[in-house]
Amino acid sequence: MTVDVFTAKAFGGNPLAVVLDAAGLCTSQMQSIATEFNYSETTFVLPPRAAAHAAQVRIFTPRTEIAFAGHPTVGTAVVLARELEARGVSPLADLVLEEGAGLVPVRLMRAGGAVIGAEFRAPRTLEMGPRVALEDAAACLSLPAADLCRDLPPQVLSVGLPFLVVSLASREALRRARPSLAAHERVLPPAGTDSVFAYARGDTAENLHARMFAPLDSIAEDPATGSASAATLAFLAAQRPGRDAETTWRVTQGVDMGRPSLILGRTTKRKGVVAAVYVGGQAVNVMRGSLDID
Repeated sequence: MTVDVFTAKAFGGNPLAVVLDAAGLCTSQMQSIATEFNYSETTFVLPPRAAAHAAQVRIFTPRTEIAFAGHPTVGTAVVLARELEARGVSPLADLVLEEGAGLVPVRLMRAGGAVIGAEFRAPRTLEMGPRVALEDAAACLSLPAADLCRDLPPQVLSVGLPFLVVSLASREALRRARPSLAAHERVLPPAGTDSVFAYARGDTAENLHARMFAPLDSIAEDPATGSASAATLAFLAAQRPGRDAETTWRVTQGVDMGRPSLILGRTTKRKGVVAAVYVGGQAVNVMRGSLDID
């Protein structure tokens, strides 16, 4: 089944393939299927290891398996909840997915009784990796260093999946960004990532415009990146002076590639530490079918 995630309309957001009842598939078959779909991610739903959880979920890009990702978590939760309820299970409010990065709690979003989306809590707290020189980060985006914000140096951030997060000075700079494969090959692997998440502030500090590039992972540009958004929001919340705060965020992504997406975020800060980050959005069904596997 395929769904478009972080959108309320088909052919927007980030497409995701969800393979249900995947217990009979081996890892190499999963990777081949993900490469065949050629979406930024494909998920495979397996029986949970613990009976209290909804499912074990394995996530593959066209090139490799990853431990966690945002739009696959939201999309898989929505598909799974809809499938279970169609089979007669009582309406669900919450579920827990077993992913490579750990347990991911998910809250379902409903309208008129129907599941329309989901919000997950990131499986890990913010992990801050190495900083990258402004000139190197700018080269990855084919931009001059003057387009980057000097007060927030480019840095690898993660709440389960690492990204080089780059703050840009303007929405116009974000619009001009283009991935440079040569710079990605030179800069990113030594920093411990293969992806760049660039953002610019919107009308308010809590509204961001974003783009994500991962040509090293066969993803020229990603329309909506929940895991990178979660890490970025956790980082921005940590920079704020308040010791205790609940902050809501909006991240708009995919606009410059014709697949507008809306990612909704929440951060919880306690005693000066970001205790939790949540990311959610809507998802719509697009296709349903079967796989013919020899």
